[in-house]
Amino acid sequence: MKYIELTVHTTTEASELIADAMWEETPHGVAVCDAADIIALQRDSSVFWDYLDESLATPERRDVLVKCFLEPDTAERTAARVMQKIRARKELAEGIPFGTLEETKREIDGDDWIDVWKKHFRPIHIGERVVVVPEWIAYGAKEGEAVVLLDSNMAFGTGEHETTSMCLEFLQEYLKAGDTCIDVGCGSGILGIAAAKLGAKKCYLTDLDPIAVESARHNAEKNGVTGTVEVAHSNLLDEAEITGDVVLANITAEVLVLLAPDIPKYLKKGGTLILSGIIADRLEKVRAAYCAAGLTELAVRRKGEWYAMAFAG
Repeated sequence: MKYIELTVHTTTEASELIADAMWEETPHGVAVCDAADIIALQRDSSVFWDYLDESLATPERRDVLVKCFLEPDTAERTAARVMQKIRARKELAEGIPFGTLEETKREIDGDDWIDVWKKHFRPIHIGERVVVVPEWIAYGAKEGEAVVLLDSNMAFGTGEHETTSMCLEFLQEYLKAGDTCIDVGCGSGILGIAAAKLGAKKCYLTDLDPIAVESARHNAEKNGVTGTVEVAHSNLLDEAEITGDVVLANITAEVLVLLAPDIPKYLKKGGTLILSGIIADRLEKVRAAYCAAGLTELAVRRKGEWYAMAFAG
């Protein structure tokens, strides 16, 4: 089968947001080509490099290429939806450089593409207990591990991204068995599903994107937690009278600030709010907004260019 490869030129900071937009529109794979990843590996003393092109280590800015693969018959319409979602994310993500957003398309031979793509993925261990596993890999869980299965047509890479991994680490630190957990902007549902696997009594997941809601419900079923996980297509919880012992929001900093007057209403007294998706120059803005809402800062964590914060209610 042939595919249309859509490539968008962007930056390291915006690459995950663009990949997420692509994942919402195609089940056929997303690839991020970023020289910064090579440079980070080069600096890792545990990794040995036989040879590295010296041009990769130079400091000048390079485009990051984010690619997705579309079915030819619907490629034009799908690409248009992808670009619309990217532009919407750019408007919300104030302070994050998106680069040129130049787009190119080309036809490629897709024979065995999905099988080749799957071979690159392995289980991801996050924190002491959570293991994110692509559904097509047979994984023998060790005692005490919370295994989260993600389907091949979901945004599997977000489990490895810094914003999500920091949320999962905080979740393991603050969630207690029997807690109620709320995930605002749930995406594929990875955080709420992980909470259920870690012992939460009830998990409420919300998202404004109907495709994300469908993905989260599918993944909840795949993980056998539909009795614990409830997914709603809504902004926050609307009028629902639900409060959580742990509330999660892995969104952009600007959206987090906008939601600061509302999110704490859904946090139980003494509960923990976990926020992620924050870049350095928005950290103080987010901190001020949630402290003004009556919360107490517990911890700040940084990975790469991203920050996550935990607050007490």
